[in-house]
Amino acid sequence: MLLIIGTIRLPAENVSAARDAMAAMANASRAEDGCIEYGYAEDVLVPSLIHIKERWRDRAALDAHFQAPHIADWRAAWPALGIGERSLTLYDVDDGQPI
Repeated sequence: MLLIIGTIRLPAENVSAARDAMAAMANASRAEDGCIEYGYAEDVLVPSLIHIKERWRDRAALDAHFQAPHIADWRAAWPALGIGERSLTLYDVDDGQPI
């Protein structure tokens, strides 16, 4: 399984406007074959920081995701939303276990 953890930053005043674009991206991604989990979370202490967590079945599913039309739509929205700083890390992990 692949796990992507990261953050994006945007101006705090744009977070509200970004919610619709993030919801569209998350909903479309969750519908993709191989998507186990896809989500955004607003940081409770830093209003301009959005946390990202994705889980994918395998590299083929992730590669298909990168070619999906909703990725292009999401990336096209970045300039208007002021998204500049992105930090994402890809991990190859097992299925984990509850703790």
